[in-house]
Parts: sequence; C-alpha cells; structure tokens
Amino acid sequence: MTISTGEKLPDATLVTMGAEGPETVSLADKIKGRKVVIFAVPGAFTPTCHSAHVPSFIRTKSEFDGKGVDEIICVSVNDPFVMKAWGDATGAEAAGLTMLSDPESTFTKAIGMDFDAPPAGLIARSRRYAMLVEDGSVTVLQAEENPGVCEVSGGEGLLASM
Repeated sequence: MTISTGEKLPDATLVTMGAEGPETVSLADKIKGRKVVIFAVPGAFTPTCHSAHVPSFIRTKSEFDGKGVDEIICVSVNDPFVMKAWGDATGAEAAGLTMLSDPESTFTKAIGMDFDAPPAGLIARSRRYAMLVEDGSVTVLQAEENPGVCEVSGGEGLLASM
C-alpha cells in the first residue's frame, strides 16, 4: 500500500557517505520534530533525474528555506558511493541537499513506492515523488505517474502545493 498524506513515515535505515566511508542514517531521527522535504528518483545519473529533478531542488532550495524547511533529502535506490558521486556531479551537495541511499529498497518498498522497469535495467527502484514531512507525518505528497516525467514532483511543483 502506498503512503498517503496524513500518515507517519516508517523508520528506515538509509546510508550516506561520511568522512570514513558509508554511514547509516536513521530516518526517524532525521525527521523527528523537523520540517523536511524528501524527494525520490528512479536512479542517479538517469536522464530525467540528472537533468530535471535534482536541478529543480537546487534552484528552489532558498524558497524552501524561506518556508521553514529544515532539510531537503534526495533518496534513491543506489549505493552510497554512487549517491556521493552524483551529489558532487550535480552540485546537489554543494547546494545543501542531502543525498541518501536506500541500497536494498527497504524504505521505498515500505512506503509502497517501488517499481521495476527491466527494459531500462531498473529493478526494485523508486517511483519519482516529492513529499513534505512535518515531525514524521506526510503533509504533502506529489507522485508522478510516469517515471520519465518530472512535473508535480519537482521543486517548483512541490512549492506550488505548499
């Protein structure tokens, strides 16, 4: 079942690259008592994710800051090494976005946002979405019907719904 507005996000262990290598991140700890944007992409370095989705949140970061958003988190079913390289390549990390890996698709499956696209080599990946989470509860959820489209789930699309 897909997560809905008003529901609490399940706790999940995601992974980031720290100074000494991969480090686990408790999602529950990261979102507790905070206003956070979480957006997910089917895959790092894939065309729409790389040229549209991440750049939309880089462009709009200051507007989210102005609305009291504490952090913008990008989640992808990739390993943390790829997420670090992608964050560097896109300028996402330099812009202040947090790049988190869901390497086994555990979080993605728990919220019902997983999909497969074997012809594109995408197995157990995340649907494209963006959500506003306040103290662990989803207050806005914008999901794309087509993984190759970034409209309602982009930075501008999420801002328009807040």
